[in-house]
Amino acid sequence: MRAGLAFLIVIAVIYLLTSHWLHVLDALPYVLVVGMLGMHLFGHGGHGGHGNTTGRTDDAG
Repeated sequence: MRAGLAFLIVIAVIYLLTSHWLHVLDALPYVLVVGMLGMHLFGHGGHGGHGNTTGRTDDAG
């Protein structure tokens, strides 16, 4: 099941890159902005992820 889905995704990506290259390039800045936003929101573990100044990740102190 997963192999079939992965195969279909690969085929779709190849089709988009070969047939609609200019559209892919037009969408690239938006994809990068959304990707950066997602990495910022989810990469820091939510709110409060910036306040750790000691470098420790546990709450044991």
